[in-house]
Amino acid sequence: MRPSAGAEPPVAPVETTARLRPIAAPRSAPLPPEAPPRPVVAPARRRPVGSVDLTPPAPGTRPAHPGPAAYSWAPPETPAEMTTRLRPVRTRRPARTVGALACVVLGLGLIGGAATGSWLTGDSSADPTARTGYTETRTLWHSVPVNTLFPRTLRGEGAGPGGADRLWTRIAVAPDGACAPALDPLLLKTLQPVGCVRVLRATYTDATASSVTTVGMIFTEADAEAMGTLNSRFTEQGLDERRDLMPRTLPAKGTAAAGFGDRQRASWTVSVLTEMPVVVYAVSGFADGRTVTDPLPAAEAKADGATSAPAQAGLGHEATGIADRIEGGLRKSVSTATEKPE
Repeated sequence: MRPSAGAEPPVAPVETTARLRPIAAPRSAPLPPEAPPRPVVAPARRRPVGSVDLTPPAPGTRPAHPGPAAYSWAPPETPAEMTTRLRPVRTRRPARTVGALACVVLGLGLIGGAATGSWLTGDSSADPTARTGYTETRTLWHSVPVNTLFPRTLRGEGAGPGGADRLWTRIAVAPDGACAPALDPLLLKTLQPVGCVRVLRATYTDATASSVTTVGMIFTEADAEAMGTLNSRFTEQGLDERRDLMPRTLPAKGTAAAGFGDRQRASWTVSVLTEMPVVVYAVSGFADGRTVTDPLPAAEAKADGATSAPAQAGLGHEATGIADRIEGGLRKSVSTATEKPE
């Protein structure tokens, strides 16, 4: 039904309530005690990966019981990974590695080369203590008896002119001496590259005492290469045939060689050995002390058809015959000294 005009609209009713009376708690039930504030657990420090806690517990303490985890607002801890400690890896250095490999390869090459050289040469050069003609001859001049180096007699079968036999007797021996008094100055200068150490000399006469010959051994301090060079020089330049390089004599008073001096030299020979540091020479002349104005090298004095006085007297044969036998004896002594003991 519609309200009549001029009438007031109805008012909504207001809800009214009575004031509530507070209800007191019963006295028989005591209030619960206020709980203490819970401690905030700081987040545990994480161990590095791979580390192991080796710290033993303090004496008299017990390990903490795992128990329930305390409440905390901190984020949960990530469990530490329990593994063995990892070995650190070194930084690679390519240049150092390449250098080390190169040294190894070079060392192996040198060892292999030495072993091959030892095999090819019969290990004589590989062994620093191996006995050779050069190592033994350097001390041979004062360790071998004089009668071995210069025998009292020398036999020369077929060593004379026309293949005649010869017999020579030693009449004088000089003590080992310095090089300057025994050698001509120019010859000494020629031998300077090999270093003259000592000179040994002796004088022989033939069976008829009509000729005399001084034979000598010059010990040097050179090696095989230097002796080979000197030998080539004497051969190529003909130094063994030059009169100004003729060796000196060894005269001896009271013998057939009493008057055997520089002016009595008639024929000579010089031989540079290459298997040992020695130069062997011999110079011959007349026993009567006559002066010789045209001395000849032994090779020329022995040539067929030679008519000079030294050639006719066979003085070239005397020089080479005696020198060859002294050289042969020296080779035998060196060979004995270098033999390996069985």
